[in-house]
Amino acid sequence: MYRTLQRYGAWRQYSVFEVDVSKTERVELEDELESHIEPSDGDRIRIYRLCEACQNNTTDLGSDPPDEQSNVL
Repeated sequence: MYRTLQRYGAWRQYSVFEVDVSKTERVELEDELESHIEPSDGDRIRIYRLCEACQNNTTDLGSDPPDEQSNVL
C-alpha cells in the first residue's frame, strides 16, 4: 500500500497520504489499492475528496510539512 500511494502522492503520517490526481488516475489508484486489500482480514481504505474551497481552507499546526511535495494537494 505504502509504495502504491507514494507513487501518487506524499505520506503525511501513519496511514495518511495526500494525493492530487485526475479522475482517471483516481480510478486507477482505487483499482490498484483494492487489489491489495483483504476485507476478510479487516483491511479498509477511506478516501476523502476535498473540493477546491476545502483545499484552500486547510490549516497546518505544528511543524512544517516534509520538503517532498510529490503531488500534494
